[in-house]
Amino acid sequence: MLIISILHLKNTKNWLKKIKPKKKGNTIYLYATDKEEQYTYIEQAKNKGYDVLIFDGQLDLHFINYLEQKLTKTSFKRIDAETIDKLIEKEEQRKVEMSESDQNDLRHVFFGALPNKEEFLISYEALNENDLPLVITRSEYMRRMKDMSQFSPKSMYGGIPDMYSMVVNTSHSIIKKIVSEKEEQLSEDLQKLDKKIESFQTEIDKLKEEQKKKKEEELTTTEKDYLKTKEKELEELKKERKEKLEQFGANNTIVKQLIDIALLSHNLLKGEAFSNFIKRSIEVIK
Repeated sequence: MLIISILHLKNTKNWLKKIKPKKKGNTIYLYATDKEEQYTYIEQAKNKGYDVLIFDGQLDLHFINYLEQKLTKTSFKRIDAETIDKLIEKEEQRKVEMSESDQNDLRHVFFGALPNKEEFLISYEALNENDLPLVITRSEYMRRMKDMSQFSPKSMYGGIPDMYSMVVNTSHSIIKKIVSEKEEQLSEDLQKLDKKIESFQTEIDKLKEEQKKKKEEELTTTEKDYLKTKEKELEELKKERKEKLEQFGANNTIVKQLIDIALLSHNLLKGEAFSNFIKRSIEVIK
């Protein structure tokens, strides 16, 4: 994959000559729409050795679409659409070493501290340990559709709620610290709940297998109700476990600070949430 990008666009003809690929392969151009608001993302790209196009005009989105149609094997990706490692994919990808159970637990921990968790998807990547612990991104495709809908009021994309991805850097020491604190504070409670959940799940699976051997009309109301009761109790146990993790996240200063910093870097921290972040930051440095 050939990666070429420049910092400013002044003369289109000269620019196209300058970036014409000398080798076969896909060409990816990184761009930003606001060099102040997206400063953190631009700096991350520069630290990786990439430059960034600045498209800050009202018609630049149309221009990008035009260039992608005219230039073969070419795509433009906004600097905050993915992590840098995803925007510019390399042959060797770091493997996420965090266990699946810790990933699931940490997802609930972060959801517990997120102000609008329905707007976020949480994913995990093994970025560099010096990269940010949390990075918020937004799909290039959905952003373009939403932006284009501003010029077309009847577009179906205008009414779609905003969705963001919160990428957890599993290589970062702070993320590892949160996992350790979760273990220290909740390990005993979670283990007890896990044993109960496992026991209930085993019993439910057994009941379902036994009921499969019978015809529907042969099953008694008592048998059906007993299975439903056990399934409901199992869901309550799972809910209790999730709420413990979410409560841990909601009360953990480090988790809340990380999330607010990530939101702030994406210009999503405003109003009361921003005020709370300022107050908490002062408390942290006292």
